[in-house]
Amino acid sequence: MRKKTVSYLRLFASIVIFSFITSIAYSAENLLPNPSFEKAAKDSPADWKTHIWQGKAEFAYAETGHSGQRSVKISSQEGGDASWTIIVSVEPFSQYRLSGWIKTAILETRGGEGALLNLQNIEGIKTKALTGNTDWMQVETTFETNDNDSLQINCLLGGGGLAIGEAWFDDLSLERISTLVFEPSVVIDASKEGAPISKYIYGQFIEHLGRCIYGGIWAEMLEDRKFYYAVGAAESPWKAVGAKAAVTMRKDKSYVGEHTPWVELAGPNEARGIVQKGLGLKKGMDYDGRIVLSGSSSAAPVRVSLIWGPEPWDRQTIAIDQLAEAYTTSSLHFTAKADAADGQLEIVSEGTGVLRIGTASLMPTDNVLGMRADTLKLLKELNAPIYRWPGGNFVSGYDWRDGVGERDQRPPRENLAWKGVEPNDFGLDEFIVFCREIGTEPLIVVNSGLGKVQNAVDELLYANGDAETPMGKLRAQNGSEEPYNVHWWGIGNEMYGDWQLGHMPLEDYVKKHNRFADEMRSADPSIQLIAVGAAGKWSETMLKECADRMDLISEHFYCDQQKGLLPHVKQITNNVRRISNTHRRYRQTIGALKGKDIRIAMDEWNYWKVQTLRDALGIAAGLNEFYRNSDIVFMANYAQTVNILPCIKTTKTDAAFTAPGLPLILYRNHYGTIPIKALGEPEPLDVAAAKSADGKTLTISIVNPTRQDQELDLAFKGIKIGKEGKLWRIAGDDEMASNEPGKEPQVKIEESKIDNLGRKIVVPPMSISLYEWKAE
Repeated sequence: MRKKTVSYLRLFASIVIFSFITSIAYSAENLLPNPSFEKAAKDSPADWKTHIWQGKAEFAYAETGHSGQRSVKISSQEGGDASWTIIVSVEPFSQYRLSGWIKTAILETRGGEGALLNLQNIEGIKTKALTGNTDWMQVETTFETNDNDSLQINCLLGGGGLAIGEAWFDDLSLERISTLVFEPSVVIDASKEGAPISKYIYGQFIEHLGRCIYGGIWAEMLEDRKFYYAVGAAESPWKAVGAKAAVTMRKDKSYVGEHTPWVELAGPNEARGIVQKGLGLKKGMDYDGRIVLSGSSSAAPVRVSLIWGPEPWDRQTIAIDQLAEAYTTSSLHFTAKADAADGQLEIVSEGTGVLRIGTASLMPTDNVLGMRADTLKLLKELNAPIYRWPGGNFVSGYDWRDGVGERDQRPPRENLAWKGVEPNDFGLDEFIVFCREIGTEPLIVVNSGLGKVQNAVDELLYANGDAETPMGKLRAQNGSEEPYNVHWWGIGNEMYGDWQLGHMPLEDYVKKHNRFADEMRSADPSIQLIAVGAAGKWSETMLKECADRMDLISEHFYCDQQKGLLPHVKQITNNVRRISNTHRRYRQTIGALKGKDIRIAMDEWNYWKVQTLRDALGIAAGLNEFYRNSDIVFMANYAQTVNILPCIKTTKTDAAFTAPGLPLILYRNHYGTIPIKALGEPEPLDVAAAKSADGKTLTISIVNPTRQDQELDLAFKGIKIGKEGKLWRIAGDDEMASNEPGKEPQVKIEESKIDNLGRKIVVPPMSISLYEWKAE
């Protein structure tokens, strides 16, 4: 129930007038662990760490102190900006006092401030800086934590620049002075409607990076199955069986790619060949595969074995009895008799002559058109309406032609964006099959980095052209007579970044975008185009120069892990709001936008790194912010769906929703489509509301990103709700709780019925609550 811009003095004065603001005062208590550095951990003070921000510095655990026997020291002879640091938990929206004692010797500044205490989280909060020669002197500062629930405190030498000399720090103290108590209150006003929420807000993004597609969506178990790397090389998952020198890579008679392994055989009693380890196997699971071989007739029989243990009987072997100089494909079928985390596929012979191994493949028999059945099951539950593919940075070095045609003959390539090997098993045709299987729309991004305009046009015509056209005929030859009718097309990815393959100056890229758009629309006028944007000069210029050649403009943002819970959650909403407001300004200032409704495709958004309950809170709050900006944000694509910052995580044998994936499922399936205003002062809660399209159902989303219960005063205007409703809740006691495949989930969606909703709702800490009522 407060505005964050109000000072504490004004807040305290307002208590006399406004009874809904409450502040609790506290007696002085030092909240810092080991504040006088007397407690040691080996040769350092317990709980404290060192950090060099710039320059050079030396740290010491000094055997002298202000009041005790120890202190910490920082010194620099060449100039340094360094600190002893500690991270502590604090109460948000509270006032604190930080104090300590500092001593200096021949301390000079070189652009810095001197010796001081400061806060890393809150800009401008620092004590007086000392220089020269000073005996122990006390310094202090008072500050408000705002929405921070943890702080990094620095005993600092330097500060924004360098300092030379010595400084000692001792007897620090952090005391809480007062804390505001919230009384959040919201009125849901059904008469104040926003623009309808686009279903595309719940989109997803997949890229050829890490284990997103290979090892996540695609069911292939063998890595480098086309032998891009030489067998036995450090990068290769394949190793020689028998004499290493017997396996060589030859370009002559190569089956696919630049070379194929040749095995020189030694005859009976010496098995030679290759093996790949590290396969995940499940007891009782069937596995299908194929192997492409050629060689001397005397090299037969070739034994292909699936191995799940160390004993001779811990395997199933298939014999291929005939070989010829021409490559032939043989089918494989195995049943694992035990679980194995380090299963193997072995290909050997005790014959004579030469064995050539063109390629091999192995998938669980329950694969669905080449895709993992367990992953597909979760993807269908996720129910995302659109998927963006193939990138991401990957697309700027990708030639779509490498990914069509007979799968075993598609060439393996270096993944230019992310390194490693792209086997090209999952290409445009497989992406369309994927979309149809899970009931979603495709959004294909064309290569405007290293790619040429004609290549993009050919890709479009391959997807959408009639079977009588050259590209449509090629598609028909590859198995699909009917056009795919792909509606959404993105032109390029993050071309503003110098990390992007094919990056060029903005003034050149706007011309390139326009050439792509003109040629693609000429080939198929029905398509919708998404241009590369980045809020600031890039988006502004793209909108000025290319507004007639785009339907949506892309924006991306990723958020780092923050120390505090509330700041961590709010950075998602802050970014959505920032980008949305920026584009609203463009509509007022860019003449080319007059009469146009070019909205945002936030086609990459997420946190970096972990996938925990605290991230789920941020994703749910981000969805709330998308709803509040439904007039300007038309599409959003969570990045990425599987294994890379995922909402679905897989191991070799199992798959599970991560914590951030749960609000995406929940809101996609149950949240309304017509946003209505949630008026009042909800802080620290995040509250959003919507009606169903027919107005008969009301949904309210409440995110509590604090570690305390919050009591919400909830009222309604212009709508009457029924007595019975539903509640879906995602909550937990540990903000770092996560879900792992094959294990009992720590974070779940729990559903319950509610009766006779009262005026007051108690919202549990660290929770996402979605309420649904029938409207009367």
